[in-house]
Amino acid sequence: MKDEMLLNKYRGCLMGGAAGDALGVPVEFLDEPDIFAQYGKKGITSFRKVGGTGKYSDDTQMTLFTAAGLLTCDVNAGKGVLPGQRNYVASIADAYRDWLQTQRQHGVPYDEMKHSWLRDVDALYYRCAPGRTCLTSIIEGCDGTIETPKNDSKGCGGVMRVAPVGLYLGATDLSVEEVDRIGAEAAALTHGHDLGYIPAAALVHIINLLVHKDATLREAVEDSISATQKMFAAFPNEKYFAELMQKAVELSQSDTPVLDAIHELGEGWVAEETLAISVYCSLRYPDSFKDAVIASVNHWGDSDSTGAVTGNIMGAWLGLKAVPKNLAENLFLKEIVLEIADDLYDFRENGNHSKTAPEVWKKKYGQG
Repeated sequence: MKDEMLLNKYRGCLMGGAAGDALGVPVEFLDEPDIFAQYGKKGITSFRKVGGTGKYSDDTQMTLFTAAGLLTCDVNAGKGVLPGQRNYVASIADAYRDWLQTQRQHGVPYDEMKHSWLRDVDALYYRCAPGRTCLTSIIEGCDGTIETPKNDSKGCGGVMRVAPVGLYLGATDLSVEEVDRIGAEAAALTHGHDLGYIPAAALVHIINLLVHKDATLREAVEDSISATQKMFAAFPNEKYFAELMQKAVELSQSDTPVLDAIHELGEGWVAEETLAISVYCSLRYPDSFKDAVIASVNHWGDSDSTGAVTGNIMGAWLGLKAVPKNLAENLFLKEIVLEIADDLYDFRENGNHSKTAPEVWKKKYGQG
């Protein structure tokens, strides 16, 4: 029997992220005067002026492949690949190699090995300004770790894609700390700076607590700050990250104009700023998915990423029913996003042990 409230959060997290991403895409590279000149004093609020359909970016593409990697690990456990922290991350890395094939234009080498059904979705084969660090790191092996980083990048490409880790693994017997660590390691596959993966751990923590631990939005955010301080206490930039996150919390409770507050937190091109802006917008409008996401995209920074992460958070908090219909119903490939969300929920509820998983799981996520 389905837990409709829980399923609503799974769907809300992924659909919310995709909607926020798609809303931010048209304004990502615009200055604020241009945004408000083209879309009005509130900025972009719907897909009406961009052809009626919201097409999401690599942020959502990679989020879907992250989810596929998690499912692939569990479905293949019956073939000797036992689920575990490192194996989940390795499976996510394989999924990112699948994603790379959707970016085959401009010299990405062909790889005949595929790891999930998403590789066969022709409509996902398009580019929408994918991050250079993600592309390069995956081409070069996608094997960075926290202990052995492959670069010094702290771009937002790590944090923007990890929401499924908290969504899915929060329902396992892994501890919250173990799930946070997997989120950080999933980001470290491509981003080696500590500020490239600490925010990923924090986002995973927030999603996990909102969906599985009955936390309020404020509780989840504040607990994520404490948790990352503890986990990454010895890392050089943890103190700065905690201070920026705390600043986001404080600004959300102040009367500082929204755009001014976002400017104080940054532009979102780097991971800690992406999460801080998203946390600020979510806490500023805790009861309105629409207001939080609109605020998160109408600035001169990395609008699709701040929109995606804000959408993940608000969708996990309020559920799919809170996502405005004009965004959810006019979203590009919304059926794929919903199918992945449902698979994450259904496998945790009904599949659990891959040896007894129905054939549909093995067909979609089985290897070999």
